[in-house]
Parts: sequence; C-alpha cells; structure tokens
Amino acid sequence: MNSLKGRHASRNHIQSGTSLTLTVANFAWKNVWRRRPTTCLTRWGMGMGINARSTWIWIPTLLVLTSLPFACEAVAAPADQSAVLEGTRQRIETSDFRASGKLVQVGADGERTSYRLTMKGHWFPDGLRLLSEITEPAAARTRMLLHMSVNGHITIEVVQPGAKGPVALPFEHWNDPVAGTGFSYEDMVEGHLFWTGQELQAPAKYGARDCYVLKSIPGAEDRSYYGSVISWIDQEIFYPVHVVKTLRGSGQQKDFVSFGLRRNNGVWSASQIEVKVQGKPGSSLLMIENGTEHAKLGRKDFDLNQPATEGEK
Repeated sequence: MNSLKGRHASRNHIQSGTSLTLTVANFAWKNVWRRRPTTCLTRWGMGMGINARSTWIWIPTLLVLTSLPFACEAVAAPADQSAVLEGTRQRIETSDFRASGKLVQVGADGERTSYRLTMKGHWFPDGLRLLSEITEPAAARTRMLLHMSVNGHITIEVVQPGAKGPVALPFEHWNDPVAGTGFSYEDMVEGHLFWTGQELQAPAKYGARDCYVLKSIPGAEDRSYYGSVISWIDQEIFYPVHVVKTLRGSGQQKDFVSFGLRRNNGVWSASQIEVKVQGKPGSSLLMIENGTEHAKLGRKDFDLNQPATEGEK
C-alpha cells in the first residue's frame, strides 16, 4: 500500500495507485492522485468498495466524507472524457469483495418488506463476475450470477426458488424486478459505463458535490432495456452519487441515489442505494451491513452449481 506507480492519463491528470477494492452495485478501486493546475497536490482513495469491519459497500457504489488535509485550495482541472471514464471504470476493474445486507421494498404507506442478501464480486481477465443471493425468506431464495465482459457484454444466470440448477436468463426478463423491488436484474451491474456511446456533458452540482455528468447511450451491440443513463460522478472520488436511467420506448425513468458515502482504509464506499421508479409509489433500498475487501476470490467462488458457503448464508 506504500508503493506508488505513476502514469499520465491526460496533461493535467496523473494517476497512480495501489490496489484497493470494489458496489451491486455493484466495487474496489485504486488510489488516485490528481494533479490540479495549482501548486498543491491532493490524494484521494477511490472505491465503490467494501470496508472491512466498519463494513459498507457501494453499492454501485452509497454522505459523510473524510479526506486527507490540503496544503492549499485547488482549482478543478478541465474535464476530460477519457480520464472520467478511466477513473469511473477503474473501481469496477479492481473489484474483489464480499458483502451482506438486505433488499428492502418500501411501500407508499411506509411499510417495509425485507430480503436478506449476500453478494461477492471479482474482476477477472475476462471481466466482472458478480454473484448475488437472496437467502431469506427461504421461499424467495434466489441466486443470480452476472458476467460482464471487458467490452461490456452481459450474461445472466439464475437459480430460481425450488430450481435444481442455473439457467440463462433470457434478455426479455432482464428488466424483471428482483424480489419485487425497483431493482431489476440488469441494475445489479453497471454495464452502461462500458457502452460504446459516452458523452461528457457540462459539469453540475448534485447537492453540495461538484460532479462530472456522463450520458451513456447503448450502441447496436449493447443489450439493454435502457435507452440512456445519466450519471452524476463526484469529481474528487469518481463515485456515481446520482444516476437516472431512462427505459426504451416508454421513457419511464428510474432514479438512483447513493447515501452514506465514507472512506475507510483509502476506500470510498456507500451504505445504501435508493431507487425510485417514475409513476410508482414508494421506493426500494439496497443496504449493506457487513463485508470485506481484498476477498481473494477465485473462479470457484462463482460456480452456481456449488452451494453457498456457511459464511455467506
């Protein structure tokens, strides 16, 4: 964690770092050094990750911030689309985590229905694997494995309640709700960040945060139920604090907001993501309660034919 490896990303953008961790989220990142066009240098740890012990993820990515002290006030460097994409994708491409928490459906009257959830993710040479399991109640027990290739191609396998083994989830079911919540199967991975169509828009504030605004549009080879996704990405930590997804055809929007952002051992993480679906009452929450970074996962940990380990139940 003390060694640094510098490399230029753009004229005013220098990145180097030591591996940290990935959130469903999707969530570990590398430390990033950004040189701004002033005399001071600030150091930030990045990650849509999971903190051990203090234990949160994101999810994604997810508002108390801590930072290392500055020697002077910095002036924001001009946005560079390639640098923004690189910094945002980096947290996914260094994923190695386990986490547990719950999915919660909040009704219009405030009534809550909860499902216990475990997740683990790792970026392999051929892309990201994310295994999520609804463990309680038993009648809803579902396992889902999402694989996103380095080019953003997604496949989904599921083991439904009572099923003997995994089956490929057809594309026409990617937009189905997970456990009746506002989160769809496709929402469990940030595939939009790897689409061929990316457009950096004018920077904007989201709350008190200065954000890059990135519009993602799927290309002809990108399979998705969404026609566009707009992400508000914090300029300091490259974390998507707000995401709006627009469904093809209907134009219905889904609004995702990350809460509880914090930094532990150099890793930025979030404790909760809330999604609200336009035209529908209530909301849904993805809440992370426990987890670990640097989980040292291997391919065997993502075999749907193998039962969950005791530590994941």
